[in-house]
Amino acid sequence: MATTTVGADRTTRSGLGRRIRAYVALTKPRVLELLLVSTVPVMFLAADGLPNLWLVLATVIGGSLSAGAAAAFNMYLDRDIDAHMQRTENRPIVTGEISPRSALVFAWTLAIVSTAWFLLTTNPLTAFLSAFAIFFYVVIYTMILKRRTEQNIVWGGIAGCFPVLIGWAAVANSLDWAPFILFALVFLWTPPHYWPLSMKYSDQYENVDVPMLGATRSGAQVGLQIILYAWATVVCSLLLIPVAGMGLVYTVSALVFGGWFLYESHRLYTRTVRGEVAGPMRVFHASITYLTLVFVAVAIDPLLPF
Repeated sequence: MATTTVGADRTTRSGLGRRIRAYVALTKPRVLELLLVSTVPVMFLAADGLPNLWLVLATVIGGSLSAGAAAAFNMYLDRDIDAHMQRTENRPIVTGEISPRSALVFAWTLAIVSTAWFLLTTNPLTAFLSAFAIFFYVVIYTMILKRRTEQNIVWGGIAGCFPVLIGWAAVANSLDWAPFILFALVFLWTPPHYWPLSMKYSDQYENVDVPMLGATRSGAQVGLQIILYAWATVVCSLLLIPVAGMGLVYTVSALVFGGWFLYESHRLYTRTVRGEVAGPMRVFHASITYLTLVFVAVAIDPLLPF
């Protein structure tokens, strides 16, 4: 009897663990990490040094809840196409680990809690920006743009730019030119970050009639667009130097890492034009590293005297 009870307890704990992991998967943790990378450094810049650590923690918690809500809404709305794409076929709603209704309740709960959390721990401006970011990602991108235009990720990517405004507003309770330049930086970075992914999975996007650029245009055309946006991204990053009075660390980082990002973008285009194996995921991963390092420099620069 005791052995049976222990076995049942282990089964229950195992089932609970799987369910918790499924709900965590609904929040797209990898995307969430990237969003937080662009939130916290901006708080250092807004504070012109070390911000209040409690405020940083509160903003990270609120940002995680907000981003998780947007991701859960996205999975709920995209469950029909997720089931027919190899890249997304293991998402918890598709596998049946979480029902669509439970996912929707979870998404609404995170959205409400994140907004209330920001109101209690930061200020109304931050709470508004967080709520509007969820609205933009869910309604403008997922419901309107994603299945209708190959420019979906360009304009829909605006939702991913809001963390820089949220981080600044949490500290300053206002907005300035510096966060808007970083907003533009993330906006311009998003297409050359995501289009390589759409190139790799172009057949899957074609199968579900989602007009991602990588599925609707030739590799050379997509590669050229990636180059143009990569150049615009790097130029935009340099605008922060005079506007925010950035020092040596940020300046060198923006130039060096930006040059590397441009090299990888040109490499992809060249290989595509020559008919060689393009390896688009190399640019995808390089773009993540580039953005991370630039924002790390944003955080470090205000702490140094040069």
